Amino acid sequence: MIKLHDLSFEPYISEEEIDAAITRVAARLNEDYKGENPIFLGVLNGAFMFASEVIKRFKGDCEVSFVKLGSYQGTESTGDVQTLLGLNHSLKGRKVILLEDIVDTGNTLNTINGILEEEGVAGYEVATLFYKPEAYKREFNIKYVGLEIPNKFIVGYGLDYDGLGRNLRQVYKRKENKMTNLVLFGPPGAGKGTQATILKEKYKLVHISTGDVFRYNIKNQTELGLSAKAFIDRGELVPDEVTINMLNAEVVKNEGCNGFIFDGFPRTEAQADALEALLQEKDTEVSAMIALEVEDHVLVERLLERGKTSGRPDDADETVIRNRIKVYYDETAILKEYYKKQDKYYGVDGVGSIDEITARLSAVVDELMKK
Repeated sequence: MIKLHDLSFEPYISEEEIDAAITRVAARLNEDYKGENPIFLGVLNGAFMFASEVIKRFKGDCEVSFVKLGSYQGTESTGDVQTLLGLNHSLKGRKVILLEDIVDTGNTLNTINGILEEEGVAGYEVATLFYKPEAYKREFNIKYVGLEIPNKFIVGYGLDYDGLGRNLRQVYKRKENKMTNLVLFGPPGAGKGTQATILKEKYKLVHISTGDVFRYNIKNQTELGLSAKAFIDRGELVPDEVTINMLNAEVVKNEGCNGFIFDGFPRTEAQADALEALLQEKDTEVSAMIALEVEDHVLVERLLERGKTSGRPDDADETVIRNRIKVYYDETAILKEYYKKQDKYYGVDGVGSIDEITARLSAVVDELMKK
C-alpha cells in the first residue's frame, strides 16, 4: 500500500506483468515494421517509460520524437486536451508509431490525430501499454495493446496522480472503500431496532430507516416530503419513485461512508430492483439481507410484556400482534426468495440475550467484509 498526496493506492499490476506486456507489443512491432524506418512518437509525460522499453526492444532502424499533451487535474480528466510541447521535426510522409501509456476516453488520440493529419504523415498506428475499453469513446483503431484493464484510476510506470507516482516500477490502483450495505429485517418484537443501533456503531455504518426519512422530509417540508404528504393525505400509497428519491438523497449525503443499514426498505421486488439500481449508480450493491428469526410464540410473549409498559395498544392485543407478525412474513417472503437467488440471504437466530444476538449478526457482517 502506498499513499500519494491524499489518496491511498494498492498493488495492481506487477513489474513482471508489465515487462511481459511490453515484450508482446515489441514483438508485433518488429514483425510488422521489419525493414522499415518508422518514427516512434512518444506522448509525454506518461509514456516515457513504456516508450523507452519498446524502443530498446525494436530491432531495426527507427527515429524518435515526442509530443507533450495535458488534460488531467488530479484524478479527473478535464476533457480539454492542450498541446504543451509540439513536435521537434517534420513527420511529413513518414510512418509513425504513436506510443501511449494509457488509452481511456481517447480525447488525447483525437488531438494527436489532428496534429498528424496536419503533418501529412504516410500513416500511423497506436501502441499503448494500457487500454480501458469501458472508457474508450473514439473510433481510432488501437492496434497494439499491452494490457486491457477495467476503468479504474491507476498510477505507476509513467502514470501519475498530481505529479507523483510516475517512477514506480509497478502499477497501483486507487484503494476502493468497499461498502457493506445491509438490508435488515426482523418481525415485530425481534429487537431489530436495538441491533441496528449496535451494528451502526460497531461498523460505522449509516442507518437509514424509511420511517425516519419520511418523517424528516415531511416535517421539514422538503420537495419530496410535500410530494409524499400529498399522496398520504389522499389516502394513497406513496409511489416507489418518491421513496427511492428520498433514499438517494440520504445516500448522496453520506457518500464515502463504510456502508448503509436499510431498515424498512425494500418491501417489494420492484423496490429491491430500484435499490439495486440506485446502489449500482454509486458503484456498490446490497451485500446481504439479514433477517432476525424468532418463533411466533416468543414474539407474542415479548410484545405482550412490552405492552405492559409501552402504552402501545397494538402491543397489548394478542390478535393484533399475531396479525402484525403475519403481515411481516407475507411481505418478507418475496424478498427472502429475491435475495436467496443472489445468495445474499442470511437468517440469524434472534433468540437470546442482546449480546448473543449481536455476536451472531457480527459473525455474518465480518464474513461479508472479507469478501
